[in-house]
Amino acid sequence: MLTTVQLLALVVFIATYILIIDERIHRAVAAMAGAAVVVFLGIVPWDSMLEHIDFGTIFLLMGMMIIINVARHSGLFEYIAIRTAKMAKGSPIMVLILFSIVTAVVSAFLDNVTTVLLLTPMLLYITKLMDLNPVPFLLAEIISSNVGGAATLIGDPPNIMIASSAGLTFNEFITTMGPIAAVDMVLVLIIFLVIYGRSMKVTREEKEVITKTINSLDEQAAITDMKLFKKAVTVILMVVVLFFIHSSIGTYLHVIFPFVDPSLALEPAEVALIGAAIILIWSRVQPDEIFEKIEWTALFFFAGLFVIVGALVNTGIIEMVSQYMISMVSNQFEAMFVIAWFSAFASAIVDNIPLTAALIPLIHDMSATMDVYPLWWALSLGACMGGNGTAIAASANVVVLGVAEREGVAVTFMQFLKIGMLTLVITVAVGLVMLYAMFGML
Repeated sequence: MLTTVQLLALVVFIATYILIIDERIHRAVAAMAGAAVVVFLGIVPWDSMLEHIDFGTIFLLMGMMIIINVARHSGLFEYIAIRTAKMAKGSPIMVLILFSIVTAVVSAFLDNVTTVLLLTPMLLYITKLMDLNPVPFLLAEIISSNVGGAATLIGDPPNIMIASSAGLTFNEFITTMGPIAAVDMVLVLIIFLVIYGRSMKVTREEKEVITKTINSLDEQAAITDMKLFKKAVTVILMVVVLFFIHSSIGTYLHVIFPFVDPSLALEPAEVALIGAAIILIWSRVQPDEIFEKIEWTALFFFAGLFVIVGALVNTGIIEMVSQYMISMVSNQFEAMFVIAWFSAFASAIVDNIPLTAALIPLIHDMSATMDVYPLWWALSLGACMGGNGTAIAASANVVVLGVAEREGVAVTFMQFLKIGMLTLVITVAVGLVMLYAMFGML
């Protein structure tokens, strides 16, 4: 039986999601209103409200938005977009396949939010250039980023949390989750080609016209400021390198500067903010021009959602649901099934970071009765692939849709839900079968 406080937290949570799905009120306003209600009611005390906001996510997004917006002044994304469009040779299907594969691969080795921030402006430019409906391409990009992010330890925040708690290595992740992500990526492309392939077909004459239009474009002419172009590329490459070595940067610096502590590490958000500061100082672009273009609505949406989910954590609702689900299992096979599907569908509704945080200690508790090693992979599969379920299930989803909305491209909650839930079910089902096979349970 729920207490009054738990019932209130649940009502606010459900009401907020209804407003988000309804879309007559902007999702950022709905999230902020819900957060204000739980704080006003004391479910999340004002003094502890900030503890529930994942500022690592907020500042990572902010830093990368600054870098990307400065880089856009140079024509960098138009340059890459034209080059990619020429590689596709006028075929809309090839554009979708190329961008999906690039997104998945990059998302495996970079934070998937960073990846979509880099690629979305290019994708919108290409679809506009080829006079295509951008919605299928945006959906493919989002889903590919979530699938690719599942492949490695650093690709998605739940994987980082799981690895830290369970002591899993980068190699373990890439050998276990890598093949699953690769197979799921092929399935994602098949799903999109089946659903959208017919609408993307063009006649030979249309293809010739598109190819002629694209070939007439000069990618070099798209670069409006060569000095800024070179600076932007340099800073982006620096940030990418730092993302790779951020957890062990002290080891590298200690070799050059012996006084540096070898255990020094940088958070991904610190890397993004360092890159943002460098490019603003080096480029001398007016900061007010850049700050105006930050997706503030996405940042406030995340902040509000973190607080609302914090209310569910504070009142113990997430833990109650998790414990109930896990109490239903008696062996490894059942535990993997329940954890994978529960975390997948729950991640489609609740942010996968607090959900993963709630499930980790419960899996540790299960070690008294079974070997929990396979369960960590079931949790990774569900939490990462669950991000494809709804438009607000993962950070990458919200960021891409926010950037698209700013450019006048609207993707409704229901549009996303139709393809997202189908993808969630197929990728989790296939991934779970592969996990069973890997651990000899079939």
